[in-house]
Order: sequence, then structure tokens, then C-alpha cells
Amino acid sequence: MKAIFQSDRGKVRSLNEDYGGVFLHEQGHCLLVVADGMGGHQAGDVASRMATEQMAEKFLAATIPTKVSEIEEWLVAQVKEVNEHLFRYASEHEECQGMGTTLIAVVVTNRHAVITHIGDSRLYVRNEDGFQQMTDDHSLVGELMRRGEISKEVAEHHPRKNVILRSLGTEEDVKIDQRTLLLETDDMLLICSDGLTNKVHDEELEQSMTSIEELETISSQLISLANKRGGEDNITLILARMESDEEIEVDPI
Repeated sequence: MKAIFQSDRGKVRSLNEDYGGVFLHEQGHCLLVVADGMGGHQAGDVASRMATEQMAEKFLAATIPTKVSEIEEWLVAQVKEVNEHLFRYASEHEECQGMGTTLIAVVVTNRHAVITHIGDSRLYVRNEDGFQQMTDDHSLVGELMRRGEISKEVAEHHPRKNVILRSLGTEEDVKIDQRTLLLETDDMLLICSDGLTNKVHDEELEQSMTSIEELETISSQLISLANKRGGEDNITLILARMESDEEIEVDPI
């Protein structure tokens, strides 16, 4: 697998509240993390950085289970521990009260992507079946769409589009979504914050991931496009492609 990480402050905000990274375990597994500190809340950058760093620390220090079901249980447990730490930290530090972050944390083996998710950052997969969003947005407009009350087109311009229903660190106990994907050679993963998806349509994401070979070129062009369309938010993404061999190449930008 080859994976790259890129984050951009955007054109408007003075601070990048997104955080993330690609982390390689000595066992050969890889951890992909994207966290988007909640805009409008205090210390969003602190929440996203702490969530990423703690997930990476736990991952790199652990003996990763061999069974997929055990990896699933382990990963959810780690995310819940991080949530408890963030919630406790915020309660003990007045300047951080109310802080929160989205989180997508994915353990990639040579055959599977084990996904945990909370918030409105997204994970997409491009494979022989096409291009699909594999996470649900834990947001007000996401819930309204799932109920059939609004269309995707209405959701894109909804006045309460930024309202998040679930996030890490804002409550003592949270529900974490989990799913696992079987990966084949040439399958691609895109993990990104809403600074990208609010500006670049799914069809454009698919086109870039289909027509361009180099991950670095795809990443740079998508961030450039989001900035050309306003860049009001921070923009962060991870691109990963399964290679024919089992070696993992990490190339952060």
C-alpha cells in the first residue's frame, strides 16, 4: 500500500484545526487518521491534535491482533479511551471546555481496512464496484437526508449544514461507527475533512481518483480546487492505494 497525507489551512482561516497522519506499525499494519477540530468551539485544534497523537501512540505501542474481529474490537476500544481523555481534559482546562473533533481512524492490513468513525469527515473507496462513500455524516443535514426529508442538493446549501450531532470529546460516552472493508489490489481509499467535500463534488473526487495515477498529483489538485472555490475551511486528506505486494510506503506531504 502507498499512502500520503496532506493538510492545508485554506484561504480564510488563520488556524488549521485539522490534524491527522499516516503511521506505520512494525508488524506491517498502517493507521490512517483524519481529525477535524470543531469550528466555533474553543480549542478545536487541541482536540484534533490530541486525538491523532493519542491514536498514533496507542497504535505504535500495541501488539496488533491477528484476527480482523479482534482488530475491530481493539480499535473501537482505543477510540473510546481517547474520547474519555479528551472529555476529561476539557473539563479540567477552562480554556478547552466545549472542544471537540471529528475522527476517522483506519487500521489497514494487507487485506482489510478496519474503520472507526465519528463526525462528518468522510471515507470513500474506489474499487471494481465504483466509487462510494463508506461513512455516514453525523450531522443535522446528514440525518435529514437519511430520513428522506431533504435531498442531497438541498443539503449542500442548508443553513445549518455545520451542525454536528456526534463528535469526539464533547460527551463522556459516545457511539462510534465501525465497519470493515475487504481490499484488493489497486483499490483506493480517500479520507478527508469537510473542507474538501463542501467544495468538491463526489463526481469530481471520483474523476480525479480514476483519471490520475500519482497520489501526490491527485491530492494537490483536489486541495487546489477547494481553495479556488473559496477555501473557507481547512482542507485535509489521506489517499491510499493497495499495491500488488504487501509492503507499505508512507509518503506524507
